[in-house]
Amino acid sequence: MRIRNLFISTIFSLFFSSVFAQYTDLINTNRPGVSEGAFAVGRDVLQLETGLSFGKENHSLLKTEMTAFAIDYTLRYGILREQLEFKWTGEYQASNLTYTAFDPEKEAKLANFKSNALGVKYLIYDPNVKRALKGPNLYSWKANHKFQWSDLIPAVSVFAGVNFDLDEDNPYLPKNNASVSPKLVVATQNNFKSGFVLVTNIIADRIIAEYPSYSYILTLTKNTGDLFSFFIENQGIMSDFYADQLLRGGGALLLGPDLQLDLSVTYSFKDTPSILYGRLGAAYRFDMHKKDDFLEDMDPKNKDKHKKERKNKKKKGEPEDLDLGDENN
Repeated sequence: MRIRNLFISTIFSLFFSSVFAQYTDLINTNRPGVSEGAFAVGRDVLQLETGLSFGKENHSLLKTEMTAFAIDYTLRYGILREQLEFKWTGEYQASNLTYTAFDPEKEAKLANFKSNALGVKYLIYDPNVKRALKGPNLYSWKANHKFQWSDLIPAVSVFAGVNFDLDEDNPYLPKNNASVSPKLVVATQNNFKSGFVLVTNIIADRIIAEYPSYSYILTLTKNTGDLFSFFIENQGIMSDFYADQLLRGGGALLLGPDLQLDLSVTYSFKDTPSILYGRLGAAYRFDMHKKDDFLEDMDPKNKDKHKKERKNKKKKGEPEDLDLGDENN
């Protein structure tokens, strides 16, 4: 009897946690790939994602060989609502460049920021809201886990930010092209019942600069349990300054609810330049989340209904309902 009661209570607690909150008990990170997931980190969650990369680039036409060390960083903070987050992201790289066409060979050292951007991301559509409000089938495990066409409808978010490229002598950017320019990202995410997650990004970068860049990223991740996940990723970049097709792969290890380590490799399909990088990264969150948002309140059909109910209760002097998502209650 106790086992049966425990099982039933577990099922209902999992169901109601998905109905009442978007915040997750485990860290939600965009690593180990470079794509942007659709979901925010959660309100009052501060999260740092960073990685160290080491690799080489060889350019067959320019006759150059480069070894490089880079650090990338992303700071995310959930503000105001579960769907909204502030984001600061960038990358700094130091390189040793060798010009092999000269005899003797010439060498140069390069170091600067490849990118720095500030902005906000907002989840504009989440199909899980309607699914959670509908509720699971408590009588059929098969009905809850079988494929449905609605699973193909992704969550959608939009990132709007600003690039800060302020150094005119930056060797990683076009010469004399210092600027402050917009960056837009449309991100979609499908979480399939099989444990696969598909993320798609459409990116317009440095839009008003002399050399704007347009790209896409496709990331497929497979969760193999509570600890490990693996991914493969394709990125296409289109620009008059730099264009490429990149392939990435790797995995991540979850060491706790707030800490993840990852390892990945990046390879290019061309030799102008050829690229091979390895990256070791980590993500850690400072979890200050205290109050969950109700998914019912996120449903546009219910917003006016709940507002009217609260106004009527105030007029009649009746107490308002307790917020079940508040951990202090």
